[in-house]
Amino acid sequence: MNRRKRFGEILVDAGVISESQLTDALTLQKGSGKRLGQVLDEMKIVSERDISIVLARQFGYKTANNLAKFNFPPELLKLVDSERALKSLIFPLKLEGKTLFLAMVNPLDMEVIDNLSFRTGLNITPCVTTPSEIQEAVSKHYLQAETARNSDWWTILVVEDGELVRAAILAALKKIGYITLEATNGADGLKSASQNLPHLIITDSLMPRMDGNEMFDALQKNPATARIPVIALSARTSAEDEAALLDKGFFDFIAKPINPVRLTARVRRALKMTYGETCPSKD
Repeated sequence: MNRRKRFGEILVDAGVISESQLTDALTLQKGSGKRLGQVLDEMKIVSERDISIVLARQFGYKTANNLAKFNFPPELLKLVDSERALKSLIFPLKLEGKTLFLAMVNPLDMEVIDNLSFRTGLNITPCVTTPSEIQEAVSKHYLQAETARNSDWWTILVVEDGELVRAAILAALKKIGYITLEATNGADGLKSASQNLPHLIITDSLMPRMDGNEMFDALQKNPATARIPVIALSARTSAEDEAALLDKGFFDFIAKPINPVRLTARVRRALKMTYGETCPSKD
């Protein structure tokens, strides 16, 4: 049985990138949580839009663009929930008989295709698109992201599955005067972040359903949330654990058990370093 080629190998075979460029990109990608296409885009080698065009031509797929501008019936959107759409970067486009036309960033991801086909009983026909297209479409059609935010207050999202810990954090933040949002797992935290665009996110690193690391990766993939500073909470307090979270891109690390004074000091520092002295507007 022939081994299925990896995404990078396909780009090399198509002449889009060289072997050396692939090697460099894979090195940068390791441990970053980023997609290979995102790394190549950041390296200025090839844009994710160009990658989608190459994949479509190479395998005879159609492309899908301007997803946020179209209307989609509720029964179609129900086939893929917002959590799955954001995590797998897919979006349902059209249902014809027993065939679902699905916008995908990676149309070669057979695991996603097979799982969705098994769950819905439908045949899946991939259409190639970019991550930003998916994220904009999900924001509009699922999350109905607000276009305005009160610029007079700092809004902080707390994502923590422990009820007592979450309550203590919220109490400390409210005492200072912050507006708070809360979620009990990474999946709900991701939805809240995409919908409300808080100024800061505080999240436990270990949670059921979707942990803080997975949520952080998803936030980084969405241009609307990628720049929101995220502070990690963890009961794992070794220097190696702290270094791993900071290397991943978290703004800061706070060890459990939570000290309210230390927590609020770190929050003020994060807001000041990210936004300056004045709370920014939505623009």
